[in-house]
Amino acid sequence: MGVYRGITQDNVTIQGGTAYSLNLVTPSIGGTAVLATAAEIDAVADASTRLVSASAATLAVTLAAHDQKVIVLNRAAGVTATLPAAVGSGAVFRFTTGTLVTSNNNIIKVADSTDVMSGSLYVTDQAAGTGTEFSTVAASDTITMNGSTTGGLAGGVLTLIDVATDLYAVFGNIIATGAEATPFSASV
Repeated sequence: MGVYRGITQDNVTIQGGTAYSLNLVTPSIGGTAVLATAAEIDAVADASTRLVSASAATLAVTLAAHDQKVIVLNRAAGVTATLPAAVGSGAVFRFTTGTLVTSNNNIIKVADSTDVMSGSLYVTDQAAGTGTEFSTVAASDTITMNGSTTGGLAGGVLTLIDVATDLYAVFGNIIATGAEATPFSASV
């Protein structure tokens, strides 16, 4: 019986006939070092973890658990999600409502009083088929979806990107019912 010694190197031929050397001991492809960690590769390649269900009253959003994922707000009594401090990491956090908010609110807020959001959200009135775009103001740091006029119905999607120290960019489309109202405020 042979002894398994592991894979040290293999040649891979891709479409077009080009052969590349794949080294799994010191990760490199075609002689170029792979700088991503296993966790970073898993975060991008593992489709089983792309959706993260938030069903508790609060959620501490983290780079490790939520960057490049879709956070599904799944609590009828609302979820308060707190973003990590904005440092210019390039982290992308996406939110969608999976369960209609029937009491309280879905709230997405920054970590501290120096962080703000800049951008806009399009709020669509599902009943009337109309919509209004709302922009942030200089002090905006919180998004509140109340299950009615400021969003919180299932299906809307919004994205926040950590673009600089103390700054999140925000954009998206959230679903409301009734006369649309701004979901932005300064409450942190």
